[in-house]
Amino acid sequence: MAHLRTEGHRVLVVELRDETIRAITGSMVAYEGRLTFKNAGVGGGGGLRAALKQKVTGESLSLMEIGGSGVARLAVDAQHVSVVPLSGDAIHVESSQLLALSGSLRSDVAFAGLRGASSGQGLFTTVVSGQGDVALLSAGGPLIALEVSPQFPLVVDPDAFVAHRGQVTQSFVTDVTWRSALGGGSGEAFSLRFDGTGVVYVQPEER
Repeated sequence: MAHLRTEGHRVLVVELRDETIRAITGSMVAYEGRLTFKNAGVGGGGGLRAALKQKVTGESLSLMEIGGSGVARLAVDAQHVSVVPLSGDAIHVESSQLLALSGSLRSDVAFAGLRGASSGQGLFTTVVSGQGDVALLSAGGPLIALEVSPQFPLVVDPDAFVAHRGQVTQSFVTDVTWRSALGGGSGEAFSLRFDGTGVVYVQPEER
């Protein structure tokens, strides 16, 4: 399996030995060795079903495939990079915060629920599952991992949310007053609530 590690927190180093990985198109900043770069194909490599879901939901994911033997360095807008290992489980990620997928990881689109009954607007996330490492981006600083337990549900700002994993359910809290109290946001204020057991990843800067 390709080896992923961070360099200076803002660069992902990918070491390949006759292997391939998928990464966000245009994220390569330097490489050494015999590497090839090409479009990952339909649905970002997830196949026709994933492509159709992306088209319908608008959850676009443009991926390139990097193959061969060598070392590639990836970065996006000087954002911080974190590597999260998956061992047959899944992680739900905001597509804009996904940098690279290694191993046999698959990507798909999942419905995340309605953003309040009054708006009727559907929200979607990219689901990465399988065996391998996933590299995530976070703005403003390193990724923050927050635990969710049955005794302590978690509420987060949707603009700070990056990903979640584990046996958690997501719902929308619309009676939010903290945004208006701080003078932030516009329109219908809402937050994301997570119940169950798992981990929610947030970034220290809002989108």
